[in-house]
Amino acid sequence: MYYSSGNYESFSRPVKPENADHKSAYIVGSGLAALTAACYLVRDGQLKGDHIHILEKDPIPGGACDGAHYEGLGYIMRGGREMDNHFECMWDLFRSIPSIETQGVSVLDEYYWLNKKDPNYSLMRATVNRGDDAEMEGKFGLSDKGSMEIMHLFFTPDEDLYDKRITDLFSDEVLNSNFWMYWRTMFAFENWHSALEMKLYIKRFIHHIGGLPDFKALRFTKYNQYESMILPMIKYLESFHVQFHYNTKVVNVEFDIQKEKKQATRIVILNNEQEENIDLTEDDLVFITNGGCVENSTIGSQNTPAPFNKEIKLGGGWDMWRKIAAQDPSFGHPDKFCYDPEQTNWESATVTTLDDKIPPYIEKICQRDPFSGSVVTGGIVTVKDSNWLLSWTFNRQPHFRSQPKGQLVGWIYGLFSDKPGNYIKKTMRECTGKEICMEWLYHMGVPESEIETLAENSANTVPCMMPYIDAFFMPRAAGDRPDVVPKGSVNFAFLGQFAETTRDTIFTTEYSVRTGMEAVYKLLNIDRGVPEVWGSVFDIRDLLNATVQIRDGKKITDMKLGFIEKIALKQVLKKVQGTDIEKLLKEYHVI
Repeated sequence: MYYSSGNYESFSRPVKPENADHKSAYIVGSGLAALTAACYLVRDGQLKGDHIHILEKDPIPGGACDGAHYEGLGYIMRGGREMDNHFECMWDLFRSIPSIETQGVSVLDEYYWLNKKDPNYSLMRATVNRGDDAEMEGKFGLSDKGSMEIMHLFFTPDEDLYDKRITDLFSDEVLNSNFWMYWRTMFAFENWHSALEMKLYIKRFIHHIGGLPDFKALRFTKYNQYESMILPMIKYLESFHVQFHYNTKVVNVEFDIQKEKKQATRIVILNNEQEENIDLTEDDLVFITNGGCVENSTIGSQNTPAPFNKEIKLGGGWDMWRKIAAQDPSFGHPDKFCYDPEQTNWESATVTTLDDKIPPYIEKICQRDPFSGSVVTGGIVTVKDSNWLLSWTFNRQPHFRSQPKGQLVGWIYGLFSDKPGNYIKKTMRECTGKEICMEWLYHMGVPESEIETLAENSANTVPCMMPYIDAFFMPRAAGDRPDVVPKGSVNFAFLGQFAETTRDTIFTTEYSVRTGMEAVYKLLNIDRGVPEVWGSVFDIRDLLNATVQIRDGKKITDMKLGFIEKIALKQVLKKVQGTDIEKLLKEYHVI
């Protein structure tokens, strides 16, 4: 397997891999990474569809990319996905997945046309005082000291950040800034999370630093992620007769471990409390989704809280990974990520407005008609003075194809599920859907005398507690996640957010797709390049622009420098005078 850039490889089709007709594949899980692996096995690996088996413990596919209407509960989505124009692997895949809405076009086509016609941006990123503009004016508000702390993190070698927390690198100069509020709420970082992951995110999205305050860099699907992304992939795979096995719980994969060779030999399945085995040969490829950010998720209702289930359950992604990891050190260390749900949880809620009473409050804050069919909030609106650090969003409506006219479906999440609310004096995790809605309506500026009535009669709110949703952000070191294809593997690979590829950053759809693509390309030796990560971190223009943007447009000459530093800067500027370097520095407002 190799990486490539440019469109020479992008438009090419690989030759059929040797012995493809004799290969079979077993894919553990049916999240985005798993479905991606199946799609690449069909498209570029050219395996026979009926030789590909997807083993899913739940009755439906999609993993964390969910979205559905549940009888007796209402609309539910555990989270949402934001995309970037430089998700190179993702767009390589979706150019081949047919739209399920428009005949003759791809998912990429309809996505591209939608975001060109209706570009995303936010008109209200944060509120205070029950719906007032937080008046952050798109400024990061970083001091020179805070800016230098971020710069220091950016240039610190990865190995020096192993097992380090963000608070080991950042002081209150960063942690009390607008920058950190923008960052932590958008990416769901906590202060105690991995400094390494923080650095990798800054590097990966350096070209979008300036878009943090208003989300102009983001792109969204037309509907929820399940209907816009997962369902077309399912239909595509079914057209090739790929075999889906639902309610099939994989509890272990067994291996023959030798010095230079590792082979998966058996998949252990729990079926009706009885163990069954699938014996494997070298021609049986196994793709394993290890761990899982939505493992142990629980759903509440309008009138019941979502239970906080901390115990690792039998047959879940964490339990399976522990059994796999016990067989070889190269298979990772799951307990680095799942040992303390108090450090990895947050709670979300799906709110459906049922009449015309709540939408005016949404419109007042987002400054757009939420029924227009176009961008509504343009990303999350963060309640800056919320004890839960509450954020909420309404994407383009309808958000579900089946959504009744006159209703809106939105999403709320709280980063601090263990803090009492400002209005509801309970922790978020203790609250029913109605109570979460009441807290949200309070921060929306609804008169207190009307809050309970609106939450009861004008909305249906379904909470979801996710104990391990932030598990991949826990401090870690090299080897804690297994490589996508471990050294010596002849027939197996790991997929998803807890597999390691050094080319990308976790908690993105692109990371899931990339692991699926790399796994298939490596195991089948497909002779076509895997797209390289967009190289903005090596582009001096993006670096200069980000340096200025993070300081709210201030020039380097505006910094408070000591006498010696001022002399040194003056000498440097004198040396570049009249050169292309000076022109570049002026073009990007560095000087």
